[in-house]
Amino acid sequence: MRTLLTVAVAALCGGVASAGKVVLVAGGGTGGDGSKATEAKLVQPFAVDFDADGTAYFVEMGGGERFRMIDKEGKVQTLAGNGKKGNATGDGDPLKAEFNGMHNLAVGGSTVYLADTFNATVRRFDLKAKKLAPFAGTGTKGFADGPAAIAEFKETICIALTPDAKTLYVADIGNKRVRAIDTASGTVSTVAGNGKAGVPKDGELAKDQPLVDPRAVASDDKGNVYVLERGGHALRVIGKDGKIRTVAGSGKKGAGGNGGKALAAEFNGPKYVSLDRDGSVLIADTENHQIRRYIPGKETVELVMGTGKAGKGFDADPLQCELARPHGVSVHPKTGDLFIADSDNGRILKIERK
Repeated sequence: MRTLLTVAVAALCGGVASAGKVVLVAGGGTGGDGSKATEAKLVQPFAVDFDADGTAYFVEMGGGERFRMIDKEGKVQTLAGNGKKGNATGDGDPLKAEFNGMHNLAVGGSTVYLADTFNATVRRFDLKAKKLAPFAGTGTKGFADGPAAIAEFKETICIALTPDAKTLYVADIGNKRVRAIDTASGTVSTVAGNGKAGVPKDGELAKDQPLVDPRAVASDDKGNVYVLERGGHALRVIGKDGKIRTVAGSGKKGAGGNGGKALAAEFNGPKYVSLDRDGSVLIADTENHQIRRYIPGKETVELVMGTGKAGKGFDADPLQCELARPHGVSVHPKTGDLFIADSDNGRILKIERK
């Protein structure tokens, strides 16, 4: 059974997030496939996403190398990956397939896209047919736009679908670019980054500007594309006009700025970004061991979860619960609960909303 503690907290973001409590969803145990999620062993869970029914799917990075789910009975099941690092296709059996540093996933309908990062590809899993197939990238590291089957990436580190699932964005950190894949035609194009390292100038076309190291990407229903930079310690946004600007982060490594102006806030190796239902932007501030939030309009950054120190201590109060290098934060499509991939603790937590 899930751990249910009843300590409530005050609203974290000035009305943006309702009070809630932390609940253990999965991990921390020794069980394998078929075991209750809270008794299962997870290895470096890096990201969680959901289908329309709210079923949770997640990927495990180094040491795990698997694509897994929590089924309707609350049990963990592996859908793809044999746990070994490699690039084997599995010859039709996804459980015999190999991945190499899978960082992220994106669920669209019955299709799950998998960021097979160090194989420099995006793979596709059909939830109905239970089949794994290539989607984009040749597996040869390089840079080439065009048809997905012959396009080249360096590190497909993070992917995200648009709300209509017509476009899959790829943070190609090795190429210092953000790429877009038309999911119908499979055509790959570049939307941000000129391949050079640097801080982009506000108000300029994103594809003409340098990027420091785009680690994660997410888009909202207004056509904005958010780009999170790991070593740049900043959040940027590309508007519908294709122009880029920095909206959060001073560019300096640190932990300060909660409750203050977003551009004065400090991050420390942030690794993941997603959109909440109100349009605010959730950030896994990985090396600060926290989840934070950028609020457009208010232009502030707020603390959502974590003490700022790495640890495995569990507490129902999000601000007292310890995290260890969280790599993912996502929103359940039905409940609005926040799911956190607490990577180094080998667990998935959630903040329940009231």
